[in-house]
Parts: sequence; C-alpha cells; structure tokens
Amino acid sequence: MKNYRLCIMPGDGIGPEIMREGIKALKVIEARNDVNFELMEMPFGAGAWFEFGTCCPDETRNSCDQADAIVKGTVGLSHEESRKIPIDEQPERSALLPMRRRYDTFANFRPVYLPKAFNHFSPLKPEIIGDGIDIMIIRELVGGIYFGEKEVGTNDQGLRYAREVLEYDERLIQRTVKVAFETAMKRRKKLHNIHKSNVLKSSILWTDIIMEMAVDFPEVEVQHMLVDAAATALCLNPAQFDVMVMENMFGDILSDQAGGILGSLGLMPSACLGPEKAYYEPSHGSAPDIAGKNIANPYSMIGSFAMMLDMSFGMREEACNLWNAMESVFAKGYTTGDLSRAGDNIRIVST
Repeated sequence: MKNYRLCIMPGDGIGPEIMREGIKALKVIEARNDVNFELMEMPFGAGAWFEFGTCCPDETRNSCDQADAIVKGTVGLSHEESRKIPIDEQPERSALLPMRRRYDTFANFRPVYLPKAFNHFSPLKPEIIGDGIDIMIIRELVGGIYFGEKEVGTNDQGLRYAREVLEYDERLIQRTVKVAFETAMKRRKKLHNIHKSNVLKSSILWTDIIMEMAVDFPEVEVQHMLVDAAATALCLNPAQFDVMVMENMFGDILSDQAGGILGSLGLMPSACLGPEKAYYEPSHGSAPDIAGKNIANPYSMIGSFAMMLDMSFGMREEACNLWNAMESVFAKGYTTGDLSRAGDNIRIVST
C-alpha cells in the first residue's frame, strides 16, 4: 500500500467548510485504491494569528516540511478583523508568500474550464463561449513585484511614498516558460505570452526568453498579447486561448477575471508546483460574509484535490473521476447559490 502524508490547512472563512468536502472526496478515492492518505491538520491564516500570535506556527511549518503535498484552504478575515493584525503579520505577507518562497513553488497552474453544456453559468453570451472554455493559466509565483524590495517613507518634500521593485532574472522566467511550453504540448499546442513590453523592461526579457525557447518547441504556436488586451480578449473571445503564461501580478489579476467569465471564482482550483514540493488551493478568497452558512461552493477545493492526485501522485484516472463526478452533479441540475441566476432551471444545494 502506498502511503502519502498531507499537510491540511483549512484556513479562514469558508476554508474549513470546503476543505471538509474535499476530504470527503479524498476518502472515497482512498477507499477504492491501494493507498493511504495520512492527514495532518494544521492552523494557518488569520485565525491562527489570533490563537497563536502568528499566521504560520512552527508546528505547521514542520508538518509542511514533512508532507508529500500541502493542501490549503482560504485565508483572511473580514476587513474589520484583518485591521487588528499588524500589516506585516497578515497572512498573505507573513505566511503565504514565505511558504511559496520556502518551497520554491514557482509554477502556478490555474485551469479555466467550462464545458458548452454549462454555459448558462457564465455571464457571457453563448455565442461568445462557443464550444466551451478550456484555458490553462500558468503564473510565475515566486518572483516579480510581490517579492521585490519594498520601502515606505517620507521624501524630501515631506510627502509619503512607497517604492516596490519589479525584478526578474532569466532563470525565474526560463523555468516557468519551459513548464508552459511542456503543458501546451500536452494540450492544443497554443501558447499566449501575456506581457506589457510596451512599458516594462521585465516584459521585454520575458518575451525574448519565450522566443528563444520556442525554437525547442516548433510544434507550439506562440502568440504575444499585451496584458490589457488579454483582459479584453478573455471577455470577447476566450476560445482563442489554450495556455497563457505570465508574470506573477498579471497572473494574479487575470486568473481572477477568468473566474468571473466562468460565473464564479468557486470554479477555480489551482496547483502551485516547485522542484520538490507542491501545494494546492482554491483560487478564491475566504468569503467571510458567508462563512458558517454552509452555502459555499466546494468545487475549487475538490478540484484542487484532483490536481494533487494527478500532479503529485500520478493518480490521473482518479483525478478524472473527481472532475467527472462534479460535472455530473451540475448536469443533474444541482449547484450552489453562487452559480444561480433568476430563471435558471437548477436546484440550489448546500456545501
């Protein structure tokens, strides 16, 4: 029997609710395979700060070190509660970004998927969706402005200022771009480089490296698109995209927009892969306004477990079974409230 250790971090807001459903699905997979998942549930996020004085206690970090994979829920509390935590100790700055750097999880996979049969979930017109939406956004996750040098202060004119550095070296870009090309080879062999090279020197370097690497992947059609144009194109012609690769901040913003064209960020799971460790998480926030009401959509959490089965443990068939099971639920007319609209012939269910 294969044994895998998972560090499970339910997090804040709706995190524990959707994590519970993800674990239920995992237990079904475990029961019908020769595999055992040892679950180590650990505190992480804003709630951990109020209980332990830190968003990522040492015990959590040690469990992550020992785990074969990490599965994280959502982090963050309401605006009012978050203000009680010092800025530099808030979960994104003090726990999430350091975890990405600690495990060098440089490649963030965010699937944007909506079959034609479910186009009623999307705010886009059916003729725009066409035969469905199937995009893989690959976001560089440990570089760029989020990790650059930061400074705040008062200048010589007595004005407050903030300075943040956007920096990439070719190693950070090359390894992410290589993953994007390899992913495109397994899909429809189209790669969009999302950049801002008309303004940013870093985007010029990104584009240069993509063009250099394209020589090694002659079967992949490469197109270059400014990030602002890509934001528009996602709404007007999403079917043109297969794999989209981009730097950290562009990926953060565009992947959330992509969730919007699906109809809900609740349909956006993600995988964050490094050389030796990976963690999996829903792409959406903690939704503290609906926490505890048992109405959150667990799709992104279950989907993150499916990505873990495939990408960390090579259990692709069972991963596909999870995806198919969730699609069958939608096909029978069941969904959570985030995907309902007036006039829809659907049945609202709880988490």
